[in-house]
Amino acid sequence: MKTIKGPAIFLAQFMGDKAPFNNMKTICQWAKSLGFVGVQIPTWDPRCIDLQKAAESKTYADELKGLVKDCGVEITELSTHLQGQLVAVHPAYDALFDGFAPENVKGNPKARTEWAVQQLKWAGKASQNLGLNAHATFSGALLWPTVYPWPQRPAGLVDSGFKELANRWLPILDHFDECGVDVCYEVHPGEDLHDGITYEMFLEKTNNHKRACLLYDPSHFVLQCLDYKEYIDIYHERIRMFHVKDAEFNPTGRQGVYSGYQGWVERAGRFRSLGDGQVDFKTIFSKLTQYNYSGWAVLEWECCIKHPEDGAKEGATFIRDHIIRVTEKAFDDFAGQATDEKFNRKVLGLEY
Repeated sequence: MKTIKGPAIFLAQFMGDKAPFNNMKTICQWAKSLGFVGVQIPTWDPRCIDLQKAAESKTYADELKGLVKDCGVEITELSTHLQGQLVAVHPAYDALFDGFAPENVKGNPKARTEWAVQQLKWAGKASQNLGLNAHATFSGALLWPTVYPWPQRPAGLVDSGFKELANRWLPILDHFDECGVDVCYEVHPGEDLHDGITYEMFLEKTNNHKRACLLYDPSHFVLQCLDYKEYIDIYHERIRMFHVKDAEFNPTGRQGVYSGYQGWVERAGRFRSLGDGQVDFKTIFSKLTQYNYSGWAVLEWECCIKHPEDGAKEGATFIRDHIIRVTEKAFDDFAGQATDEKFNRKVLGLEY
């Protein structure tokens, strides 16, 4: 077994216009002051990284890595959640998702997809240059508008959708394989990969590509009423990343999983700061440790109630207290005996 690395923090929700959140050096120093030892970097934020430069210049990548290290932390992974989303966009969401794209490709779905694919490929090479072995992203979605269909889905629609999704991702997955980096999909409502079944369908269409791996975030499963603990038992061999994020689901006679278009505070299912929700993190950390998860435990803060700086401060301590330092010996070693085959045969009644 291996001891999970951490605590680390995903910087996306904390970057801002005011110090210390407005540049890479000061936000890393802030993270270190709270007790974090790793940072996960959002690659769409130029205050954190120049993604193309990190892919094309090992010198720049080394300088960025050194800057972070000088602050007392290290880079855990890069994230292309926003760019990954744009690899596959249903036309119903074109206008909304254009907000994730640069001006020169807005209103042009084909150009936007090409831009997103290039971003992912740069992220693979940048990860390699930074010495990283896992990468966080979204799958995007072509089928999501039909997730609860009315009228019914046309025959073969789902199969066609997953074939197209796989076709778009296979060149990216192959590129990441050349870079020696796993692509870790955050299984998430709004994505075509939103639960175990849809992930398996994607795997089938990508010929079980060895780089098509998982970012485990139990909060998204609480809101779907999915067994997030058994999920680890089923998919642990593919879990390469871990977002430590809490959530709660409190259905009423008025709303359930879909939450009636309410804002986050009023929803039956909502994200919470660590320790304020319903996720059983003791079991999660135990299972991941048992299955030799060797990656990082990364705080992703999303809470509709608590201040983010308080959530970050409490989150560092929460993760540290849940990381299990693995044992190097069995608890009953004190009563053990040296191996003696003759004695063992006698115990089994095989010596007459």
